[in-house]
Amino acid sequence: MSNPTLLFVHGAWHGSWCWEPVTSRLTERGWRVQTIDLPTVHADNKADLGMFDDANAVSDAIEAIEGPVVVVAHSYGGVPTTQGADLPNVQHIVYVAAFALGEGQSLFGAVGGVEPDWWNVDGPLVTPGNDEQPPRALFFHDAPDDVAADAESRLTSMATQAVHDELTTAAWRNRPTTFVIAENDAIFPLAAQQGLASAIGANPITLTTSHSPFLSQPKRLAEIIVEAATGVDR
Repeated sequence: MSNPTLLFVHGAWHGSWCWEPVTSRLTERGWRVQTIDLPTVHADNKADLGMFDDANAVSDAIEAIEGPVVVVAHSYGGVPTTQGADLPNVQHIVYVAAFALGEGQSLFGAVGGVEPDWWNVDGPLVTPGNDEQPPRALFFHDAPDDVAADAESRLTSMATQAVHDELTTAAWRNRPTTFVIAENDAIFPLAAQQGLASAIGANPITLTTSHSPFLSQPKRLAEIIVEAATGVDR
């Protein structure tokens, strides 16, 4: 039986570009990989969109793939993945410091129902960071300087509605999951990540990284994804 296709879903303000250090390693090893750019971050009309548009993008990408799929989701990307990945050919979900929530929950609720002080909400759009908490310190503080600078320059705004929409289904209920915990995450408390991993019954794997292990430890993250996709439990 051939290996599953690996589908990568980025988080808020990011794009498919953030996965390249991981996906390049996987393609070199013969894995089929696909990435998507979420519409609430990249569509021209993103100010009018919400989480369900992202979930539909995830579903559409999965349905276009022949054979089994493993979905890898980062941060906010875990929300539309949880909503949109409850499809028969999804055999595993890998949450990377991601919001693996339940029905009736939203990202806004998951962060306490209060906008973090580093969210810059301007009506229908929100951007990250401020002078005291720049994006590099929030997301990429352990990545190489050139990598962190490039990543910071690529961040863009996102639809505010996406963080408020509540899930109506939870794909993790029907399939195995892995939760990669970022131990030194500046925005996602360790205890909260551990709590989510436990709540969904995921296999927890802890990395001593920032919120973005795909930039700081891409080799190890690629190994974890392969282990999940091949059913190896280490």
